[in-house]
Amino acid sequence: MLTLVKNLRYAILLCDDIEGMKAFYKGLFAFPIDSESATTLTFQSGATLLSLRQRTRDYDGQGTRAHLPGVQMAFLVERHEVDICHQQLVEMGVEIVDPPTDQPRGHRTVYFTDPEGNLLEIYAEV
Repeated sequence: MLTLVKNLRYAILLCDDIEGMKAFYKGLFAFPIDSESATTLTFQSGATLLSLRQRTRDYDGQGTRAHLPGVQMAFLVERHEVDICHQQLVEMGVEIVDPPTDQPRGHRTVYFTDPEGNLLEIYAEV
């Protein structure tokens, strides 16, 4: 057990089409940009950094699997904002996987995907 590890500081999403993913995430969220290079983009999302990084290393793996997402990220909003976010996503032409739904686990959710098939969730605690 790594008892010295106390928090998650940043998450990195590996990307094949870094330019397409940069455009999608810049248009999706109003998070401040922490840093950007030709192969990366990092947003400040509260206490956690959200980074996009082009697959450039041998161990990064290759290719996307839209039918089998490799990651799911969830973004917290207020209850009434889930439906507002859903409408904004529809207006942006984002693929909705599951429309706003009250889940038995006490969340109201909407699920959608990014251009590389990663599963994203907007949710509220209800």
